[in-house]
Amino acid sequence: MSSPTEPANHYFSVDPHAPSEERTVEVLLADLAFTIRTDSGVFSHGKVDAGTHLLLAQEADLPESGDLLDLGCGAGVIAVTLAQRSPGARVWAVDVNRRARDLCAKNAAALGLNNVVVTAPEDVPADLRFAGIWSNPPIRIGKDAVHDLLDRWLWRIQPDGHIWLVVSKHLGADSLQRWMNERGARTERMTSKASYRIIRAQIDSDAWRVNGDPQSAR
Repeated sequence: MSSPTEPANHYFSVDPHAPSEERTVEVLLADLAFTIRTDSGVFSHGKVDAGTHLLLAQEADLPESGDLLDLGCGAGVIAVTLAQRSPGARVWAVDVNRRARDLCAKNAAALGLNNVVVTAPEDVPADLRFAGIWSNPPIRIGKDAVHDLLDRWLWRIQPDGHIWLVVSKHLGADSLQRWMNERGARTERMTSKASYRIIRAQIDSDAWRVNGDPQSAR
């Protein structure tokens, strides 16, 4: 995710300028097999990112109902996986990248999924609380920006909900986990494989502090 001032050729830009070049990708998981379309200017063009695949391979107690969040959805591989695994839940696929949102919506429609809501961050209802949050966060936007992003969203988890993140250890996974602990999260490293860390966290909404106000969001 990014602000409108981010370079236009980055996948976390609002409007990437890279020419569209869609490619079909096959997604193979232990319980699911499906295809999605990817595109240039969108994260993980032409493949499923190894970290995302590792995240989706986790054995997680997925809520059967409620609202789930795919934060930084890209082409939507996390969102459509959650929607298929938990058809009684509503999955919010959120990204600043318009091309990514369009692609995610097309992928959900192609799979016949009517429980995926694709939207810009500012259009998510402010009072919505999530039963679960999943993300391969855009670490390359910088540490401060990632912290701002998490401060905006992770406090919106329900008290009994779980947050699942995948982060490369070479891009600061361990320091991010320490920061989350300092902010009041209860974190656990679930998997460490091929340079990736899978972090699971629980957090009460009043544990987060944003400019001294636990109920405010940037």
